[in-house]
Amino acid sequence: MTDPFFWLTISGAGLIGLGITVHAALAGWRGWLELQRLALDRRQDRPSSAQGASPAARIEIADLRERVRKLEAIAAGVDI
Repeated sequence: MTDPFFWLTISGAGLIGLGITVHAALAGWRGWLELQRLALDRRQDRPSSAQGASPAARIEIADLRERVRKLEAIAAGVDI
């Protein structure tokens, strides 16, 4: 076990294994970033629903928000 070539071989194999692992992780990271970039591009291309919302839809959303606020107050025990 005191053979220097043994330890040199083990160290080299470990270094090569680490390099392969880092390379694979970097390729996965780049792929994930590209996927997120594509998702952002798709989201920007789609027209926003708030821009084309009719006044009636906005009133309905405001009404629903008010109901949720009241329900949260009831759940918290606050008297409205």
